[in-house]
Amino acid sequence: MVAERKVARTKPPSLYQVVLLNDDYTPMEFVVMVLQQYFQRDIDTATHIMLKIHHEGRGVCGVYPKDVAATKVELVLTAARRDGHPLQCIMEAA
Repeated sequence: MVAERKVARTKPPSLYQVVLLNDDYTPMEFVVMVLQQYFQRDIDTATHIMLKIHHEGRGVCGVYPKDVAATKVELVLTAARRDGHPLQCIMEAA
């Protein structure tokens, strides 16, 4: 009997997008600061993403492996709550 060799293929880690959701209370300046501080966006890119969130109800901040995305969600939610903002940040499969 010949044992079949199975070629182990490692698939790349699943990627998740971190998404900010619009609300009527979180200041636009805070959203821009979050995008700069936690997603390393420059002021122009951060402002563009913030306006997309404002007009379309949501905006993608970045795409990361699952553990990195989960950490960023937690960091953003912690910062928002600390400053008293209801900002929602979620992750979804990319």
